[in-house]
Amino acid sequence: MTTTLDASAAIRRANEISTVALGALPSPLEEASRLRAALGTGARVFVKRDDAIPFGFGGNKVRKLAVVAAQALADGADTLITVGGVQSNHARATAATAAKLGLRCHLIANGTRPEKLTGNALLDSLLGAEVEYVAARTDRVPAMKRAAERIRAAGGNPVEVPLGASTPFGAIGFVRAVGELLEQGVRPDVIVHATSSGGTQAGLTAGCALHGLPTRVIGVSADDPAADVEHQVRSIIDGMKGPLGSVMEAVARDARIEVDDTFVGGGYGVPTPASIEAQQLAARTEALFVDHTYTAKALAALVQYVRDGRIPSNVTVVFWHTGGQVGLFA
Repeated sequence: MTTTLDASAAIRRANEISTVALGALPSPLEEASRLRAALGTGARVFVKRDDAIPFGFGGNKVRKLAVVAAQALADGADTLITVGGVQSNHARATAATAAKLGLRCHLIANGTRPEKLTGNALLDSLLGAEVEYVAARTDRVPAMKRAAERIRAAGGNPVEVPLGASTPFGAIGFVRAVGELLEQGVRPDVIVHATSSGGTQAGLTAGCALHGLPTRVIGVSADDPAADVEHQVRSIIDGMKGPLGSVMEAVARDARIEVDDTFVGGGYGVPTPASIEAQQLAARTEALFVDHTYTAKALAALVQYVRDGRIPSNVTVVFWHTGGQVGLFA
């Protein structure tokens, strides 16, 4: 059981955590009235525009990296190493962070080097990142460990950044983001967002709990089974007890963690009829661009929830746009 005093102390600690300045916050919060009309709902629909964070083409990873990179600098890092796909938004955001802070960046990407660099792969190159390609997703972490060993042997001081910067410290960026949303005057009944490595959902879920909000935080999986994502989210929240205090054990135990894996379709990055419809609907009603890998599938879920009554007409819903629009040009 959490107490108001414990929760307030955790929020204060989250706000005191050191960060590096990566783009202007708060990100915009826009009411999507034309999308609402197209869906024929009485629910108020807002979009939290983390895609509009100006640094490095924005996205949710910027909030997490602002905390993780501050730790890396405090540890004397000269290199950031991370993993992802060839078109990884997280890899691009990490490369941008490294460039901004004067650090080297080494990326481990599963797949083959494209003949022509496009999208995030092009930006990684422009940012000066060194990219090492491996065959499969399961090869990425071992390759990251080996790269870190090579850099240390050469006298460097690398920091390994897990996929999505989804660590307990990274997730604190989204605990802070819930406070930012409240300062913008919206107390949502429902938050819908894309989830994968779990850090964003962990931070949003913990932030809502600490602020005493009964908000349903629904993560729409881009790839992994719901049970796996839920386990990861709960583990990250529990890990926040180090920086934020023992209250996080109770939050991790008691939090309602909702993950919907029914919109994955043919797999990671594969569009579905529902995601294509949602993508076009957002563009044609709000001039809002969502990528087919993550955000279109999350928006497709919101659309379906409205249509089948899982989001009733008397609530306020926030679609947390986690970015990824660079993927449209891959």
